[in-house]
Amino acid sequence: MRVLLAMLTIAAISAASSAGAQTYNPRYPVCIRVIEQFGGERIDCTYISLEQCAQRASGLAATCFANPFYRGQR
Repeated sequence: MRVLLAMLTIAAISAASSAGAQTYNPRYPVCIRVIEQFGGERIDCTYISLEQCAQRASGLAATCFANPFYRGQR
């Protein structure tokens, strides 16, 4: 019985999708959220304008948005 419980626990942990680290770089005002082919997503905040981000997002399952942690020029 313990072996079965251990196997079920390991299977459940293995099946759970892990969330990748997502960093909102405070130096850039625009981010892109890209939906990966196998169900994951990533966020990349390295764009200086919505137009630049939109060019990168073209043809991808992606959305550009304002970086909520942007600190502006210092």
